[in-house]
Amino acid sequence: MSRSSFTRPTPGMFLALVIGATWLCWVPAALIGGTGPAWLANVLYYLGGVMPPAAAIIVLYTCHSPDRQRDFWRRLVDGKLIHGRWYVITLLTVPTLTSLAALLDIFLGGGGGAPEALLRFLPCPLAVVPFALLTLVVGPLPEELAWRGYGLDRLQERLSPLASSLVLGAVWTLWHIPLFGIPGTYQQGLGLGTRAFWLYQLDKIPQSILLTWIYNNTRRSTLSAVLFHTTINLVGELFELEPRAEVFYIALWSIAAGLVAALWSARDVEATGPSSSSRRA
Repeated sequence: MSRSSFTRPTPGMFLALVIGATWLCWVPAALIGGTGPAWLANVLYYLGGVMPPAAAIIVLYTCHSPDRQRDFWRRLVDGKLIHGRWYVITLLTVPTLTSLAALLDIFLGGGGGAPEALLRFLPCPLAVVPFALLTLVVGPLPEELAWRGYGLDRLQERLSPLASSLVLGAVWTLWHIPLFGIPGTYQQGLGLGTRAFWLYQLDKIPQSILLTWIYNNTRRSTLSAVLFHTTINLVGELFELEPRAEVFYIALWSIAAGLVAALWSARDVEATGPSSSSRRA
């Protein structure tokens, strides 16, 4: 059967496929919990984690041309798509927002945060490299192959960058929910429905807006999205904010996202959106 015989899924269908395939693994893992075989819960957990890239790759190779397939992988590995200042923005935005949140809390008499995880790397700073690579591989890389690598382009073919970011951010938020019931995950440690749960969920849409902004301004570089997502996870692992500082952190993300949304103009959309010349490979 030729590739043209397959109907290309709509953005909504693709996102539903990603959630459905992932939840098909993660919901049973959560239901097994601490009562069933731990090995089975672990297998389902890791299997669910590869569902987003699997869905993207399957759709890519059944519904798209060889040119689109090559473009998909090029955008993941071509560092030249990211100009110098965008490397700075990609790598330093999250540390800056985290530091500001901690400083605001300290200014108001709080502790700011707990850097114990970061301090353990001081005797051997190079040890942070494998830790960072592990952080990249277990979350940002597989996720971004689906969210920004495939899904964002399809959304922006129909919607504005802001609307696409809101849709993708909402789906991203929903996608994480079963993790709160799977023993041993970071999310399960936060607790379902707790204050920490809501703070964790609230930053996904602001992060999605900034990810779109960076992605569109780095010529649709999936690598930029992977790097930015990695800084989010890595900084969160290395520096735990105090409860009030966490609130400041979410507020700063929201302010940053609001500024980006306000700065998007019709000219910006034409210049950087996926329907423009910036999409040409």
